[in-house]
Amino acid sequence: MSTVDLSPRRVDSDRLDPHLLRVAGVVVLGAFMSILDTTVVNVAIQGLSKTFQTPLETTQWISTGYMLALTTIIPLAGWAADRFGTKRLYLISILLFLIGSALSGAAWSMSSLIVFRVLQGLGGGMILPTGMTLLSHVAGPQRMGRLMGIVGLPIVLGPILGPTLGGWLVDDVSWRWIFFINLPIGAIALYAAYRVLACDESKPNYALDWTGLLLLSPGLAIFIYGLTEITVAGNFNSLTADGCALGGLAMIVGFILHALRRDDALIDVRLFGRRIVGSVAVTTFMLSAAAFGLSLLFPLYFQMVRGYSAFDTGLLVAAEGLGAVLSMPIAGYLVDKVGAGKVVLAGIACTAFSVLLLSMIEHTTPLWGIEVMLFIVGLGKGATMMPATSAALSTLRKHEIARATSGLNVIQRAGGALGTALFAVILTRGISSFAPANSAGSLQPGVTATVQTHFSLGPEQVFSHAFLWALGMIVLAGCVALFLLSKTAVAGDGSKTSAGSDSEGRSRAST
Repeated sequence: MSTVDLSPRRVDSDRLDPHLLRVAGVVVLGAFMSILDTTVVNVAIQGLSKTFQTPLETTQWISTGYMLALTTIIPLAGWAADRFGTKRLYLISILLFLIGSALSGAAWSMSSLIVFRVLQGLGGGMILPTGMTLLSHVAGPQRMGRLMGIVGLPIVLGPILGPTLGGWLVDDVSWRWIFFINLPIGAIALYAAYRVLACDESKPNYALDWTGLLLLSPGLAIFIYGLTEITVAGNFNSLTADGCALGGLAMIVGFILHALRRDDALIDVRLFGRRIVGSVAVTTFMLSAAAFGLSLLFPLYFQMVRGYSAFDTGLLVAAEGLGAVLSMPIAGYLVDKVGAGKVVLAGIACTAFSVLLLSMIEHTTPLWGIEVMLFIVGLGKGATMMPATSAALSTLRKHEIARATSGLNVIQRAGGALGTALFAVILTRGISSFAPANSAGSLQPGVTATVQTHFSLGPEQVFSHAFLWALGMIVLAGCVALFLLSKTAVAGDGSKTSAGSDSEGRSRAST
């Protein structure tokens, strides 16, 4: 068994020294900017539909296109870091994100805005994985856990600050500033990264899996697009939509077959053949689809049904983020005590219970009751994604963790993109079935009262129907998550590791 050389990273002290904290601060700035942008746009979807006179199923591509860009670029992050150097890649990622932000704020049509959001997502998709690589190089395994707690702040603060900030900008400033706000934050992050981060060695001859790249990245985008168009049509009669869905799926299957035969594939899909890792992949895919779909539904519910402004909507949906803030550290503590499987199932049960209650709300439901439900949804979310990922990583050897993390990120982002598109279509088709829509696809004046009246009719109401779809995905994720209750799983070297203890798995993976 080979030993791990820690000489480049002296670990004789476990303290978080000032240089390490500065590096962590740089990573937090970049991560916060990227994650904030994922949530800040949701409260502006309805307003942008009216501004550009486009239907909701088109406007949602502002979010879906961004998520797809994140998904398709993540597999490249590991190769690009080796090829160009981690610091250089991090600077390029931030710069690309800023260019996309500036162009999005200056967009003149819905088509141009969607294109610029895709460009923005290409930069944003590499910020977080590259930042994590930077931290791992500097910190070493002894200090990585505490740094994850620091870097995890933007993950839980984004859902709280994003909708509130976005609502204020839309109501009192301009929708363009939900993108321009990234410019000062990004400028600070770019300067700090240039000054703080040390240059690392690039590998000009490091080979890229071009076949895998050409199969996976466009395959994901084409498949999601085709599936969305089929959902919009409500049938399989569109040759273009059917062809895109089948063609994209064929490309994804082709990538899987290609990766199974290649050791340096873009993503090591063989890792997902293991029971725990595969179960986590399916579980997090379904949870991501439901979570991002709910993140789209909540703001639209408060605006369309309750008639709240964008800013008030941001404050109301912040309850979900507060729940996640409280549950994440508790869930992390419990993972080491009772195992990740039990924590994930408890989080799924919590989320499912709250979404079930949300599917029964009426326009007369007290606002405080809805806020409690959102808070419980947040509690459940905070106890699912991170513990599930730790369950997968705890079964892997150290050199496998980076490849598995990249693959899991792609799967989660793809689930989020699919969920955003699917729920937007479900909502649009449901509203059009009982309420007249103008050419923009957004509700005409006076229709809010119609929606509210419709909400008194029972379980067939539009948002209730969408919440039931989310509930179905969550329940399916719970069924697959039952495999995470296994006490042990076989790692790639044949040794047994615990699927329930992240710290134990990491300790064993380092040998």
